[in-house]
Parts: sequence; C-alpha cells; structure tokens
Amino acid sequence: MVNTIKGDSIIHNDVDYSGKIVTIERFILEEQRAHPTATGTLTSILYDIALAAKIIASKTTKAGLVEILGSTGRKNVQGERVQKLDEFADSVIYRLNDHTGRLAVMASEEHPDILPIPERYPVGKYVLLYDPLDGSSNIDYNVSIGTIFAIYRRKTQDGPGTLEDCLQKGDDLVAAGYIIYGSSTMFVYSTGVGVHGFTLDRSVGEFFLSHPDIRIPAKAKYYSVNQGYEHYWSEGVRRYTEWLQGKNGSGKKLSLRYIGSLVADFHRNLLAGGVFYYPADRKDPKLPHGKLRLAYEAAPLAFLAEHAGGAASDGRQRILDIQPTQLHQRTPLFIGNSDLVAKAEEFIREYDQAE
Repeated sequence: MVNTIKGDSIIHNDVDYSGKIVTIERFILEEQRAHPTATGTLTSILYDIALAAKIIASKTTKAGLVEILGSTGRKNVQGERVQKLDEFADSVIYRLNDHTGRLAVMASEEHPDILPIPERYPVGKYVLLYDPLDGSSNIDYNVSIGTIFAIYRRKTQDGPGTLEDCLQKGDDLVAAGYIIYGSSTMFVYSTGVGVHGFTLDRSVGEFFLSHPDIRIPAKAKYYSVNQGYEHYWSEGVRRYTEWLQGKNGSGKKLSLRYIGSLVADFHRNLLAGGVFYYPADRKDPKLPHGKLRLAYEAAPLAFLAEHAGGAASDGRQRILDIQPTQLHQRTPLFIGNSDLVAKAEEFIREYDQAE
C-alpha cells in the first residue's frame, strides 16, 4: 500500500497508473480494494465531495454572468463579508452529505456552531469539516479560490454527532484535501497513503488523475507571505523573512509569490517547493493567535503537506499535534518544505523566547 516509481511508471497500491486514463472514482475504488476491511463509506464521502466540486466549479467559471457574484450583505462568524458564492458552496456541500447516513455531524467555517444531521436521516461514523470557499474575498477579481475539507471518525459511540466529534487533533484525520478553482479545477486529496491530484475535464464532467503521488520538491523556489503586515510580526518572524530573502549574505534567496488565497498559495508551493506562512499578528488585538482556522484550513493542509514530504507548524509545534478547544480556533501557520518550516521554528525560538 505504498507509492513507488519505476522508471517512468507510477505504481500505487500495486497498480501501475502510468500512461492510463484514470477517473477519480476508479482511483478511489482501487484505494478501497487495498483495505480488505473497508466498507466503502469513506470512498462514497470522497466521491460526494468530488461531485460537490463539479457543481461549485460550474458556478465559479461564470460568476460574472449569473446572479452569484458579489456580497450577500451579511458577515459570517469570523466577521468576514459573506459572498454569494460562499453561501452557494456551503449549501451544496451540506445538502450532498446530510442525508447519506455516512456522517454523524458536519461543521463549516461559515457557521458558528456544528451542523447536525437532520433527525429524519440516519447518522454514520464519520465527521466532515470544511471551508466551502477559501479566498472568497478574491472572487470579484477573478483570482483562484478553493474548497478545503477534513474527514475524521467520530469519537462518540452513537446518536447525533457532537462538538467533541469535531474537536479532534489533525493527527486523527482519516482523509483531507482541497479543490482549487483556477485556470483548471483540481481535486487534491490524501487518505494517508500519498497525495494525489485530479484535473476536471469540463467537456465530459469528470476528474482524471493528473498528478499521482505528489511530493514537495526538495529544492524550494518560493516563499509566500503578506509582507504588508510585517509591522505586526515578531522579531523572530522578521529575521526569518530576511533569511528567506538571503539578506546579509546568508539564507535561501527565494522569490516572493503571494496570491492571498490560501489554497492557491499552498497549491503552488506543493508543486514547486517553498513555504507559506501567516504568523500571529502580535500588535493586532483582533488576531493575537493568527488568522487561519485550525480545523478548517491549517490541519487538513498540514495533513497533505506531511504526506507529500513536507511539514507544518504554528512556529512552535507541529500543527497536527494541536488539540483544538474551540470550533473556530485560530492559529499561526508555517507550511511547506520541512527544512524551511524547521528554520522558522529555529528563528522563533531564538528571538521570541521571552514573548
């Protein structure tokens, strides 16, 4: 149940996918067959998310032509302006999963509380957390946006799912992934055995395997951060940034690339090599613990980064080790090549020990 490369061949779970046209459904089913005790429930959840991605993609590509572009006029639990596409994506994901009997409970970044399964439907053993449309503030400007999801097994034994089921460490993840809606639509996910990417062929409405066994390149190219907030950063983060820039004759001399859409920035660095970071805003009383959400953004992307050979940290500890205590808990995030993440922790230890 591992990925190997033999010459130009890509072998996953003893199946050679090189030179073959492989749909996401076939790939997920092949993964299921590698686990004799699997029931197919997780397979079905992943395929339902892929279906949701197709529906959402059908709207993101023509947002300027239909009545879903712009703000709804209200704010979500994060205090952020809700876009019409946010509401659409949130509704699609929930309605595709609320009645299947596979999930015990859901939680969305757009809602203050957990999303219970309606009483008229059966409950299952899995938990789905999701950010329906990451980077939605960029919708009006035709910038890439995305969906992030995390799947856990429930902690409670039976009955309706609870908050306890949603507040799990990233180390307990069963699967995680994201969909990026850009020049093409890609679905990237992992069940803990490699990270795999699928590109949507709009002409036939299907995701096809395009990026098997993604590994973060050992040689990094980019660092990604909003340097407009540099005056909010700690001394350690500022020194780390200078090191990435190669100032004072030492460091990496990486190029800065920052889109402002987490999924897009992470996706680029996953394929090209680099580090994305959003540190704590030490001088901003609204964001003393960073901006990004642990459950909906940091943990699922950390899961992918680690299974692609990278790492993720809050600057002091591994993201997947953090036990959440709140549904919308925020965290600093440093994610990408392992050596770059380790270097961030080193600078923070050295310069920010007294903070």
